[in-house]
Amino acid sequence: MRRRFLWWMVALAPTVVAASPDMDSALAKRIDSDAQTVLQRTDTPGATIAIYRDGKPLYVHAYGLSDRERKTPATTSTYYEIGSITKQFTAAAILQLQEVGKLDINAKLATYLPDAPHAKEVTLKQLLSHTSGMPEYLDGPDVEQWAVKPTTFDQIMARIKDKPLDFQPGSRWSYSNSGYALLGRVIELTSHESYLHYVKTHLLVPAGMTHTYTVDDESRLSGMAKGYRHANGKLEAAPTIHATVGWAAGVLVSTVDDLERWNVALRGGKIIRPADYTLMATPVEGSNDYGLGLFIDTLDDQPRIGHTGGSFGFTTSNQYFPKQGIQVIAFTNVGDNPEPGQMLVTATFEALYPDIAAAARKPAAGEDATTTAAARKAFAQMQKGNEDASMFGDKLKAKMAAGLSGRLAKQLSPFGEPSSFIFKGRRQDKDKTWNDYVIEFGPGNYLEFGVELDTEGRVAGISLG
Repeated sequence: MRRRFLWWMVALAPTVVAASPDMDSALAKRIDSDAQTVLQRTDTPGATIAIYRDGKPLYVHAYGLSDRERKTPATTSTYYEIGSITKQFTAAAILQLQEVGKLDINAKLATYLPDAPHAKEVTLKQLLSHTSGMPEYLDGPDVEQWAVKPTTFDQIMARIKDKPLDFQPGSRWSYSNSGYALLGRVIELTSHESYLHYVKTHLLVPAGMTHTYTVDDESRLSGMAKGYRHANGKLEAAPTIHATVGWAAGVLVSTVDDLERWNVALRGGKIIRPADYTLMATPVEGSNDYGLGLFIDTLDDQPRIGHTGGSFGFTTSNQYFPKQGIQVIAFTNVGDNPEPGQMLVTATFEALYPDIAAAARKPAAGEDATTTAAARKAFAQMQKGNEDASMFGDKLKAKMAAGLSGRLAKQLSPFGEPSSFIFKGRRQDKDKTWNDYVIEFGPGNYLEFGVELDTEGRVAGISLG
């Protein structure tokens, strides 16, 4: 979620700074410099970044403005919408209810919601892990107009009840907010409590979280950030998703310090049993990098466990690096893509561990200069909207003309000018040979990109991510 320039250069100076005395001053300056670069490139009004070890802050900064119109500085206690980070709360609630015998995550959804769409086909575990194939309720041309108004569970279900599953349950992975809406209702039916009451009583209170609320509370929260987004190149105030729409998939509002209380409590056995946390943090069948409410992947070949969050006006990231024993949290009040929240986490981690970052960026052997030149040219054309289609193979050229060109330009132009193009190797996929690259755009911002060339040297295939 997105970017622009430096009209508020002075405001980007950190408004609040807290750093551990054990942190080297040069390292603190590097983290700060990279963060400011990310925020300037993405035209993000405000942000809060925090690094913790075992719940203790090593470094906490607030940047820019939580409200641009009122010129309110962001602080380390500013509230932000955390979007889909809410999902790990929902997942933990489901596992709590299993621990006390009120449900079984391996049971079919029909056991608890017999009238729900595809209830006899999917299990709770598949809903938790996004391997259910459940169609998305937050899709469609009307989604923004619909999502800012009150709704009911039945109205959410009405948006998907006539749609087929996207794929056979358990066969693959595709992110689905619908699964978490269904899980929210399962929590209510099995606990005999409302979703929000359950979360507060059984999750927030045990974790010691006194500064976590919902989007319904935003108007009364002193220090609540205002959300923004870019439209037609201009920064504008973003709408707020209604609490009844975001619900169990993305309703919470929090501060970095309160979210770290959750991280410590969840990993430390205060919320669910250690074995169940392990279950959350283990990829499920059908997915390479998602467990139950948590992504399990790598950054610079280092294990990473966490989640990102995005809404109309906010992007956030909450990531734990078990090998290094650190948690990095970044909250921003702009809802664009590439997501500044995740970019800040990446930039911060790489500032902390520059040798690890350098090793991950080391080019592979065997690079072909002609192929790399073609890859660079293809990417530039994709960012511009395919002004010159002659370098693409016939099938890809036809797809570009049929609308792919515009979609790619919209997706890729906000990344800006690449700062480096790193060859990462060659791979075979059936009869195709792919050349893989990592494209860098500045601190914390990079993209995996692959190209396949035909016998005439034209780009016949592309891959992103």
